Amino acid sequence: MERQEIWKQLDQHFDILIIGGGITGAGAARDAVYRGLKVALIEMNDLAFGTSSRSSKLVHGGLRYLESYEFSLVFEAVSERRTLMNIAPHLVNPLGFLFPVYKGSRRSSFTISLGMWVYDGLSLFRSPKIHRSLSKKDVQKEEPALLYTKLKSTPLYYDCSTDDARLTLETALDAKKHGATIATYTKVVGMVTENGRITGVRVQDQFSGEEKEIKANSVINATGPWSDRTRTLEKEGTLKLRPTKGVHIVFDKERLPINNAVVCFHPIDGRVLFAIPWGDRTYVGTTDTDFIEDLGEVAATKEDVQYLLEVSNQYFPKVDLKEEDVIATWAGVRPLLSNEDAEDESKVSREHVIFVEEDGLVTIAGGKLTTYRRMATEVVDKSIDWLRLTDKLPSLKKNRKDTAVEALPGGVGWPDNDDFEAVAAQLLAKTELGISMETAVLLVNSYGMCAFDILKIMEENPELIAPLNDGRPEVLAQVYYAVKDELAERISDVLIRRTQIFYRDFNQGLDCVQRVGDMMAELLNWSAETKQKAIEEYQSDVARSRQWQNA
Repeated sequence: MERQEIWKQLDQHFDILIIGGGITGAGAARDAVYRGLKVALIEMNDLAFGTSSRSSKLVHGGLRYLESYEFSLVFEAVSERRTLMNIAPHLVNPLGFLFPVYKGSRRSSFTISLGMWVYDGLSLFRSPKIHRSLSKKDVQKEEPALLYTKLKSTPLYYDCSTDDARLTLETALDAKKHGATIATYTKVVGMVTENGRITGVRVQDQFSGEEKEIKANSVINATGPWSDRTRTLEKEGTLKLRPTKGVHIVFDKERLPINNAVVCFHPIDGRVLFAIPWGDRTYVGTTDTDFIEDLGEVAATKEDVQYLLEVSNQYFPKVDLKEEDVIATWAGVRPLLSNEDAEDESKVSREHVIFVEEDGLVTIAGGKLTTYRRMATEVVDKSIDWLRLTDKLPSLKKNRKDTAVEALPGGVGWPDNDDFEAVAAQLLAKTELGISMETAVLLVNSYGMCAFDILKIMEENPELIAPLNDGRPEVLAQVYYAVKDELAERISDVLIRRTQIFYRDFNQGLDCVQRVGDMMAELLNWSAETKQKAIEEYQSDVARSRQWQNA
């Protein structure tokens, strides 16, 4: 759909308007439209631009929360983990987590073992696999790079990895498929009120500069770390959040070869971090420090990178990682709830809260990626309460679809045996174009059954089978698909959040940025000036991720 059409759709009067295109906002849009409500979602940048594409990319129960007795949070998270495995099997994949316990650790092997049984029990023993303990010999074979001197015990438990940006994207696209209006690069610049109640918002198109009012009976603020800014846009208010920065660093798998995620405790402050296998790469994170600077300019510092290198070399001393081994970084801001009693950033609660202002603005803040679907349901419930209170609640669907059951687009038709390689082989069997097994596996892992839509594009346009970057499996057809079917408007949308080349390529996509710019210019009718600006914006994104090198 052309941008002009989407902009025109915003002239409707909506039941619910959602501000924020992260995972919570996308989940709320999907939940609300399933109930039969007229829904719009607006985002000032790209879908998943903020925290939702800069997480640790895990769907997990949060084993460490057992230490602070947050059993309800863990129970909710492990329950949602199973749900997400069912509705997004191509994006939420089981991953082993090794928990090495060394002599001198303040956590005894017995305590860790007990915690593992509680963790599996809270999941009603429906974890991807039940935990088990590895012998030192098994550890040496399974993870040869890991420090194994003074190793007391090594339990192995299971959670899941995910592509956080694509999970957000598919959730929003499913909402769009069912009738929601999704408008990216649409920034809220003011609130519209009547008799002290919010009746809509004023927005600005970030490309044309055009402004308009969007009318809605209820407005949900799901802007994550921007929540306080949105709440206090035209009024004073108490700040509810304590934003903290989380940084990850990426290595080539040959430099940090691991087969399972490894739970690490930083040697200086004892903070829990993870080293996580990621296909041909490995990443380590995350930091957790208070952040009061510009939310749009968050980036890794040299201190952040050195902090993560310290823990990496503590647990993997054989590989001797150095700054020059870091391929890429990413940094995001967590929208954690303010708690004056929590001096340590890591001890700030990951619970979420929903509150309604006197003018009717419904805000949701805090929470975890894993529990987004339940958070979305709760915030829509609260919005419906407001609609009912103001006598503006329309008739809801009686036999509505269930967001816990209905698969996301890429999961529709996914095989019951969860065999992605079989799907990749099926993809290869339907084409004589000569795509590689590596590309087929990439497409299936990224798009699930929607990979066959990309196959159709390649069959109709064989030139789009060409690789985006020499030596990598991504293909030009993904750019075409991102623009035509996935609301991509800028080069960064494609290379950072649709394909992740930004993180995985040794030169972070700079070698293909001109090629992508040429293709997007043709598809979106860009002028030469617009194309050059888009290229420079992407180059700036890469520079921001590398600015720590110049400190």
